[in-house]
Amino acid sequence: MSENCFHCGQSIVKERIAFDDKEFCCAGCKSVYEILNLNDLGDFYELNRQSGIRPDESQNSQFDYLDTAEIFDRITDFSEGDTTIVNFKIPVIHCSSCIWLLESLHTLNKNIKYSQVNFTRKTVQISFNANALPLSELAKFLTNLGYKPVITLESAERKEEKYDRSLILKLAVAGFAFGNGMFFSYPEYAEQIMGTTDFWMEKYKHLFRFITFSLATPVVFYSASGYFKSAWYGLKNKVVNIDVPIVLGIIMLYGRSIYEILTDYGPGYFDTLCGLLFFMLLGKLFQQRTYGALSYDRDYKSFYPIAVTKVDFNGQHENILLSELEIGHRILVRNQEIIPVDAILISGEGNIDNSFITGESASVPKKPGDKIFAGGKQVGSALELEVIKTVNQSYLTQLWNKEAFKKHETGLDTLTNKISKYFTFIILGITLIAGIYWAQVDFEKMFQVVAAILIIACPCALALSAPFTFGHVMRILGRNKFYVKDTLTIEKLAKTTSLVFDKTGTITFSNKANIALEGAELEEFDLKNIKTLLNNSNHPLSKALYDFLPANDDHFPVTNFIETAGKGYEADVRGRHYRIGSAKLVGVKSKNLETAVYISKNDQLLAKYVFKNEYRPNLAHLFTKLKTYAVHILSGDNSSEEKSLAEIIPNAAGMAFNQSPEDKLMYIQALQNRGEKVAMVGDGLNDAGALKQSDVGIAVADDTHAFTPSSDVIMAGVKLPALHDYLNFTKDAMTIVKITFGISFFYNIIGLSFSVTGHMSPLFAAIIMPISSISVVAFTSASTWWRSLKYFRLKTD
Repeated sequence: MSENCFHCGQSIVKERIAFDDKEFCCAGCKSVYEILNLNDLGDFYELNRQSGIRPDESQNSQFDYLDTAEIFDRITDFSEGDTTIVNFKIPVIHCSSCIWLLESLHTLNKNIKYSQVNFTRKTVQISFNANALPLSELAKFLTNLGYKPVITLESAERKEEKYDRSLILKLAVAGFAFGNGMFFSYPEYAEQIMGTTDFWMEKYKHLFRFITFSLATPVVFYSASGYFKSAWYGLKNKVVNIDVPIVLGIIMLYGRSIYEILTDYGPGYFDTLCGLLFFMLLGKLFQQRTYGALSYDRDYKSFYPIAVTKVDFNGQHENILLSELEIGHRILVRNQEIIPVDAILISGEGNIDNSFITGESASVPKKPGDKIFAGGKQVGSALELEVIKTVNQSYLTQLWNKEAFKKHETGLDTLTNKISKYFTFIILGITLIAGIYWAQVDFEKMFQVVAAILIIACPCALALSAPFTFGHVMRILGRNKFYVKDTLTIEKLAKTTSLVFDKTGTITFSNKANIALEGAELEEFDLKNIKTLLNNSNHPLSKALYDFLPANDDHFPVTNFIETAGKGYEADVRGRHYRIGSAKLVGVKSKNLETAVYISKNDQLLAKYVFKNEYRPNLAHLFTKLKTYAVHILSGDNSSEEKSLAEIIPNAAGMAFNQSPEDKLMYIQALQNRGEKVAMVGDGLNDAGALKQSDVGIAVADDTHAFTPSSDVIMAGVKLPALHDYLNFTKDAMTIVKITFGISFFYNIIGLSFSVTGHMSPLFAAIIMPISSISVVAFTSASTWWRSLKYFRLKTD
């Protein structure tokens, strides 16, 4: 029997639905399969096996607000007559079958005219008839297919995404000039090597030289402009970075080439210069290949809703933009919805999940009159709230905008720049000494020697080492669901000495719990009654306990149901009176540091179910491997699970509980003040300050496309037990870079020895330089692939 859903490919856990000789994990996946086959779109499964997306039944949000005129105008791009065009952000687009299905929407719904996917931006543009298919229904239709559109306050601002295409243009210019420059330079090079003279070559050599000069000039002043700016920026900050010697080499090659063609000494090295810049820009482009679906610099606007339901004094509901919300307005917040502003609870039973803000896993009960902070999530029945602060004034916004939560980096403190600082001074010193010596021996040859030294010593291979190595490493890590923001992060990961883990949602599952019964097993009669009663509550603990108890199709009448806000509820079922809730409700004493549900029957304690966090698998094995690091645990929860954590992490360097966001930030600062290089592993906004303060912030997300705080790395939660492999791979990457530096230095030492003694011409130096660069590129490509096999071999399980 299949262990994976035929549609989405994910493991079948809760229920197994058999249909059409296939197995499905939920009704949503089965429905999508039926829709596709009814519309002759079964080829979807042939394009990519297990390529579908499981419909998100737990968060099937209402989209009715999209039909409000003002919100409709804000979301859509064009609407005239029967034609409306909208662009939806759909982060879960991940393969060719997703594109094929989303571009076949017109076959699934006659009111959709066409749809076009932009895979890079993870968006789909849809033209549809809004009169027959409201915008809200279109959003629900996509959600039911498994492609839920992301509509947030951030997307409502409709800021145009800017993509830097300048590097591609610079690379194109350098490539064009390189190819054509080689073409026009080859006849003269061949003539010099073979020692022959051709009439037509002699006649047109000045034209060819002018053409190569014309091709190289835009490469120097446009394609290489980034190197000039970087070198200037480094010198302004009193740092001699790798681009300083590169710029010297570019100027030397360009200047020497102009000198040669003006004096008819030779053809110059314009083609070589274009080739070197082409390879360096190619390495830089490879380095900048990141993951468009991920955002490393998100803020609170990324998960705030675009609109809210306003309640007037007559009880009428109206959808308005979140930006129009004012103090004194009353709003309706439904189950699983984010509370967008600080407010007072007016009516309803509040069960507020603040784990995303505070890190504390337990829901907080609220009663009318209580204050509720922005960023919490309501779990249960709908609430009516009165706004006491606008979005820009609320706690979450102030927390995010704190200066302490912002990280500022120059990117100048890298291994390459540290080495280049000494490299530049050594080369300039050698050049000066050689120039003084040859000026006394042979003044004319002095220029040739100096030119050869600066050309052969141009650190192009050195400059290619890190971009190509780290570019490969970023690609390999990304394929293994460890998405690194930039190459600087790889260096920092390799230098890490301390690892700080948030508990809730990071080393534990954010939406799962271990439930244990303390006491004797319940009789089947009571189990059925209790399950019936649990089915009448929206409280998260009641829902979790309902799923935990044995399956039961019998449901009985419930009478005299009374709910006590913040404590629990009681009712009669089949002649027995049950109370379910807190210890106080059932009249017993409780332990302060535990989460538990008590059940009494006819005023006698019947059962106690204790809830504990469910830890991710294989953590003990992970922390055993991390013994070379100082491991710390931070949590917004109380210390009830300190003993369990001590068993998993017996050599923990420190544990701290009841930590606020500011406390976590200060904890990281204290470690850094002791000289530690800290990587923080967290999952929520409560970790935002600590993630930014740390040398490397790693955001753990069970859905890498969903909201994650600003970070340097986004890591799939399922891959957390492999963290040690990722860290080791970054260390191996640094070793590879050092070896490539050695290769580069080897070429330089050999070349310099010949140049200084006057046995190497600038022409030969220009030929040797590309060989060293190609050697570096070949070595780093092969070595990173070989080392990756050690950590990321395809597993059969």
